Amino acid sequence: MEKYGLLRRRVEASGLVAREDLLLADPAPDEALATVHDLEYVRKVREGDLTPMEIRRMGFPWSPALVERSRRSVGATLGAAGAALEGGVAVSLSGGTHHAFPDRGEGYCIFNDVAVAARVMQAEGGVRRAVILDLDVHQGNGTAAIFRYDPTVFTLSVHGANNYPFRKEPGDLDLELDDGTGDDGFLVAARDGVERALGAGPFDLAFYLAGADSFKGDRLGRLAVTKEGLKRRDRLVLEACRAARLPVAVVMSGGYAFPIEDTVDIHFATVRTAVEVASREHTGGFPSPSPTYPEARSP
Repeated sequence: MEKYGLLRRRVEASGLVAREDLLLADPAPDEALATVHDLEYVRKVREGDLTPMEIRRMGFPWSPALVERSRRSVGATLGAAGAALEGGVAVSLSGGTHHAFPDRGEGYCIFNDVAVAARVMQAEGGVRRAVILDLDVHQGNGTAAIFRYDPTVFTLSVHGANNYPFRKEPGDLDLELDDGTGDDGFLVAARDGVERALGAGPFDLAFYLAGADSFKGDRLGRLAVTKEGLKRRDRLVLEACRAARLPVAVVMSGGYAFPIEDTVDIHFATVRTAVEVASREHTGGFPSPSPTYPEARSP
């Protein structure tokens, strides 16, 4: 998607992140994807052996470039998760593909990057319990289904009640918002959700899906949150993780505003806030900004 390239160029031009900390992610290997996804589904995506119905459900036409981008998006979240465990906060400039299920893609999501990263971090032994703080405007149905019976991963989703997906999958904590909800109602729900989710800890790692699609100018959002409201949301979430001494990997998730620069503004503000929170004198676990993992440009 065009917004990822624009966001990377914005981060590079700003000097917000040192060039040596702006890392290019490796593609996630099949072994990592298989911690969540059925191997047959991974094969079908890799080889372009999907049915027309499966492709229609994904929302993208299949291509080798799509496979490469999807693998690298997962790889970026894997890198951000590992960096967060070392440095407190890390950011992927893509990710948040929370509609992907083990056996299928949906809603522009091919592989579930956050679910894969949580599973890989657990398998490597650095994480026992993880919490997913999903503040994209769309419910993370794939993520909720993946972890429904798993007490080692807690899922929060704060989303539009009447928005996609129209059949929601129950997560551990789902807070629904009416169409037209503005800053005040949105931030009350965000604060309540994050406090309750973190209260279900202890956790070793958080994933924050910082969707830009609650913005009032988003074509698919149906809410009325301002850019300033979304900045306050970012600070709320990241400060809560900091207070809990909880490492957090931030991923961008959705954003469909026109003009596209509005979405890029919102994502860039998320990156800026993450760097500001990570750069402060810490009270444990937040020594400095951790690497940012840009999504690879597809061939």
